[in-house]
Amino acid sequence: MTRFPTTILVLNAGSSSLKVCLYQLEAEPDTVPPPCWHALLDWGEDPTTAKLKVKTSHQQYQSILTHPQGAIAGLPAWIKALLATLTEGQTAVVQTLDDICVIGHRVVHGGSRYQVPVQVDAAVKAAIAEFSEYAPLHNPANLAGIAVMEQLCPQIPQVAVFDTAFHAQLPRVARTYPIPQELTAAGIQRYGFHGISHQYVSERAATLLEPPPTALRLITCHLGNGCSLAAVKGGQCVETTMGFTPAAGVMMGTRCGDIDPGILLYLLRRGYSVDQLDQLVNRQSGLLGVSGISNDLRQILAAIDQGVAAAQLAYDCFIYSLQRGIASLIPPLGGVDALVFTAGIGENAPSVRADVCHGLGWLGVHLNPVANEQHHGDRDIASATSRVRVLVLQTQEDWAIARACLKVLAA
Repeated sequence: MTRFPTTILVLNAGSSSLKVCLYQLEAEPDTVPPPCWHALLDWGEDPTTAKLKVKTSHQQYQSILTHPQGAIAGLPAWIKALLATLTEGQTAVVQTLDDICVIGHRVVHGGSRYQVPVQVDAAVKAAIAEFSEYAPLHNPANLAGIAVMEQLCPQIPQVAVFDTAFHAQLPRVARTYPIPQELTAAGIQRYGFHGISHQYVSERAATLLEPPPTALRLITCHLGNGCSLAAVKGGQCVETTMGFTPAAGVMMGTRCGDIDPGILLYLLRRGYSVDQLDQLVNRQSGLLGVSGISNDLRQILAAIDQGVAAAQLAYDCFIYSLQRGIASLIPPLGGVDALVFTAGIGENAPSVRADVCHGLGWLGVHLNPVANEQHHGDRDIASATSRVRVLVLQTQEDWAIARACLKVLAA
């Protein structure tokens, strides 16, 4: 049984940001509790520069951190600077880091080896490093966070919560690639990602919609710098757009998503190295590649307002990719009861929601334009006559990770 009060620190590393939260719990909460301290490192606009924002219930702090070699190289120092605001200055909420009871980490790729949250040890760290080859934008950042916390507070247990776990029960037909079976046996299969977010919002949607959770058919759209869609039937993921790595699926900020594999073979024959292809697929494509401007949707929209044709094309390709992805998830569900938008773009870009849904009118998706423009918590933005409900839900990955930490502590 978990002992209360409990203080939980959560590190949630994405491909262009790091969110860190502190929860101070007096008892097992019935609803999602707000963190008492929250920090955000964002290097989405410039990988050598991170904007640090820290908030408590009473104070705010902002700073700019830089590193000439970029985010992965600079992350350890940036994390230390971030954590200093937890114990020092006006945003301090604990006396020392030793006041923390457990540290939870979002880890993007756990392969088929880890399907539940686990306490971090040498074997877990080695596996995270091994799977960095499959998630080069994430696992190194996850590992850096673990290493920094191990250095600063070695006595505090750390828990790894894997993004691949929610997709672990994908039907065999959905996880199997049409390749020789010896490659499948070696672990090349569809794993899926953003599972912490997809699981949370699918559970949250089940509490907001009338059909019982056992029958509910959802398409959950996690849209940020990284984007993925999932088909969730009766609470279980039956299909998802990301695959063996997070580079697959729909178009994203810097990742290409699904492209003809023959393109990579063509470029290899033209002299591209494996490292160059890695950069192309993971860091130079998507919104950034098509627009030539940025991977940040906010900058793309600003460029569209200025009449930049390449920005408009990048946006149109992004919307089209999402519409195709959503349509591809309907057959394994046998229909759809609700469409869920979440994460940075999904929650905060009404134009994306409107344009995606405009192309799904044939499915019976119709928005309430007034509700779509609102920015007030979890809500249904579909019109009264829409056959498919459309939800905007705030993903609570941080709390989902904290909740997993509680379960590991209890065990």
